[in-house]
Amino acid sequence: MEYVKTEKAQAKPSFQLGKFLRKYNLLLLLLVFIVIGSLLSPKFLTVQNFLNLLQQSAVTGIVAIGITFVIIVAGIDLSVGSVLAFAGMVMALLLPHTGLFVAFLAGIASGAVLGWINGVVSTKLKIPAFIATLAMMVAARGLALLLTDGKPVFNLPESVRFFGKNLFGIPVSGLIWIALTLIAIFVLRYTTFGRKLYAIGGNPQSAHLTGIEVNRYITFAYVICGALSALAGIVLASWLTVGQPTAGSGIELDAIAAVVLGGTSLMGGVGGVGGTFIGVLLMSMITNIFNLLGLSSYFQSIFMGMIIVLALVLNKFVIQKKEQGGF
Repeated sequence: MEYVKTEKAQAKPSFQLGKFLRKYNLLLLLLVFIVIGSLLSPKFLTVQNFLNLLQQSAVTGIVAIGITFVIIVAGIDLSVGSVLAFAGMVMALLLPHTGLFVAFLAGIASGAVLGWINGVVSTKLKIPAFIATLAMMVAARGLALLLTDGKPVFNLPESVRFFGKNLFGIPVSGLIWIALTLIAIFVLRYTTFGRKLYAIGGNPQSAHLTGIEVNRYITFAYVICGALSALAGIVLASWLTVGQPTAGSGIELDAIAAVVLGGTSLMGGVGGVGGTFIGVLLMSMITNIFNLLGLSSYFQSIFMGMIIVLALVLNKFVIQKKEQGGF
């Protein structure tokens, strides 16, 4: 009996450490890069640098929240960058004629409608989400370019520039991102809607048998993603003070990478917006460190790819150890 007790006593610290690593591995990785950044550049640990980092991360972060909802239901959305550009152009074109409120709502509504189309095509028509959203990526970009024949809309009114300014010294775009992250965490963790999304992502057949309207909830996830992509487009247009039909090109890859880096499984049913928030910050922080060191963007891309792979390997290792009872 004494031997058994000793065995358990020895296993307990390992279990505690494993549980800690499983829960906070991404946060620890973020802290490691904070330490690395502070050692490599004296400008890294400054308030202004972190405020810049928050503003630069906000657009990708808002898009990534929407993609998290879609990936939780085992979907994918490649059209977010094009939806972002289209909504930004809709808002910029309507502003001089309707005022900020109507233009803002129209921009958000346009993104929600495109998201709804993505959801309907992938659920009702049974087109794979990859193909459906790829088609929307091309179509929405074409619409954005068509609206002004490919020309940017300059000199946006002062009213819309609020989203690109600071409030009490903090970027408004960053505050919006943080607020949306907190709202999304609450929705996914503590509401019936969120629990149903996880159930659908985990096993859509079982979810259907329990009475969940699977197609409807998947479509809702795409509508949320489209609306948030549109909001990101409005924030970006406000920050840059220009409606740019080519805006958001490639942002879908950054957002998806951040979501997966944050622990959301591409197979669905696992993950959350909290991890996505840290994933976006981590990717932005790596880019920020490279910029402060004056290193080429080519090196940034290579190193970013390596970090993403290593982080995913770490997450996979932790999950496997959990399933095997090693932690």
